[in-house]
Amino acid sequence: MHSSQPGASKAAGTLHVVATPIGNLGDLSARALQTLKTVDAICAEDTRHTRQLLSHFGLERPLIALHEHNEDAQAAQLVVRLLAGESFALVSDAGTPLVSDPGFRLVRAARAAGLRVSPVPGACAAIAALSVAGIPSDRFAFEGFLPAKASARRERLSRLAGETRTLIFYESAHRIEESLDDLVAALGEARRGVIARELTKLFETVLDGPLAELRARVGADPNQRKGEFVVIVEGAGEDADAAIIEGRRLYAKLAEHLKPSQAAKLAAELSGAPRKALYNSEG
Repeated sequence: MHSSQPGASKAAGTLHVVATPIGNLGDLSARALQTLKTVDAICAEDTRHTRQLLSHFGLERPLIALHEHNEDAQAAQLVVRLLAGESFALVSDAGTPLVSDPGFRLVRAARAAGLRVSPVPGACAAIAALSVAGIPSDRFAFEGFLPAKASARRERLSRLAGETRTLIFYESAHRIEESLDDLVAALGEARRGVIARELTKLFETVLDGPLAELRARVGADPNQRKGEFVVIVEGAGEDADAAIIEGRRLYAKLAEHLKPSQAAKLAAELSGAPRKALYNSEG
């Protein structure tokens, strides 16, 4: 008699959600490296980018493309393979997967199937920036990337004008100036902010100051318009003037259709906020 039973099912595998460096390759943890070595395959947002990372560490593993366009279809297939006993690592191009990156559909499908999903923590640009910002970090709201369309971006920011938690945004080089303009308009030029650029990389910079000052510094230095950005903005004070918050919200909306001076005049009349708190004609 054979001791093993024909058709006995293999134990289900594990989906490991693995954080990778956001710049400095020295930030890949020993546990992450060991996990990447031992899984059956690695699910990657961009397989070319991940192949370069693996090559740096002398690793070769099968790679599976998993991105926003194929995640639903891939998730179903990967769950079947996990149930059959294979284990996978999920990585994004940089940092912690699912933070403004694909992956949550796969994680949700794996959990719904009763599979083990295990985090392998590491770098995250939002948290790295918050840790050096010098802005209250006990309560914060991560907003990811603001909308690309100007009207949608201004609408989003107008809704956030009264948010008392610290705000964290991601932004790209080709939109950083526009977004800073809109942040000044919606939240006020005196609101305190931090721009963390190219974190852990060779040209890392962290600028802090009032939003209007940060906008001027970025506009004056082409180097400060290159790379990847985390923008952190202090929340509205718990005792923030409700009229000013409402006035800035109205101003951001009206400025899409009227000249800034006209938008400020009308927003001030409707909200009761001082016009100068909404718009400074002298710049």
